[in-house]
Amino acid sequence: MAAAKGTYVYCVIAAARRPRLARVPPGLPGTGRVRLLDVEPGLFMAVADAPLDRYGEAAIARGLGDLDWVSRAAVAHEAVIESFVGETAVLPMKLFTIFTGDQRAVAHVRAERARIAGVVRRVSNHQEWGVRVVLDRGRAAGAAKAKRAPRALAATRSGVAYLSAKKAQRDRTTALAARAREAVAALYDRLASRARESRRRTAAELPIEGGPLLLDAAFLVSRRRADSFQALTAREAKSLARHGYGVTLTGPWPPYTFVQE
Repeated sequence: MAAAKGTYVYCVIAAARRPRLARVPPGLPGTGRVRLLDVEPGLFMAVADAPLDRYGEAAIARGLGDLDWVSRAAVAHEAVIESFVGETAVLPMKLFTIFTGDQRAVAHVRAERARIAGVVRRVSNHQEWGVRVVLDRGRAAGAAKAKRAPRALAATRSGVAYLSAKKAQRDRTTALAARAREAVAALYDRLASRARESRRRTAAELPIEGGPLLLDAAFLVSRRRADSFQALTAREAKSLARHGYGVTLTGPWPPYTFVQE
């Protein structure tokens, strides 16, 4: 007896023509080949058959405790979505979105037709770009110190001198933090001016390799402006690098951050 299967949904796609599947990756382990469902003219769903003993509600609940299993599924899920990034609009579905069958999946999307149409209008022919800024405190402090005129300091062991030195250190740290906030805010504003929408995620002082993460932002950029957006980011990165900031640009991605109204 064949195992019961559900319809796993990767994304909704708006396209003038039926998307091709030749270069679409396999998808989640154990699922069938990715295929398309027609929702209405110009709107499709990328789906696959999923055995419920592996991806049913109870199986997913058990699997959520296994980070490796979830990670593999997430990578496969996003790989399928990103294979459609060249279409007019791609609306990613959440990981582990599954219905009892094709009809239920299509009915769900049709019931959300008005909302989906609004999202498609917002993101059509746009892609998401991510920008992260990391501060190397050592390099930033060195750059700031280089700007100050050298002063001869008398060697002393007095308590007053010690307290003065500690205060000076705190003042330098405070000034460095202020400069970092100003630099990141200016960068975000300049990049946002080239995007249709932008979102700044909470990132202050999040510990990551290389230094604190000062900016983690997403920008919804028109395909026509993608080259100028990349060029601007590269110029800003080069300028900020002299002051101890590392700027990383990723993309283009489907509009993961911008599909929620």
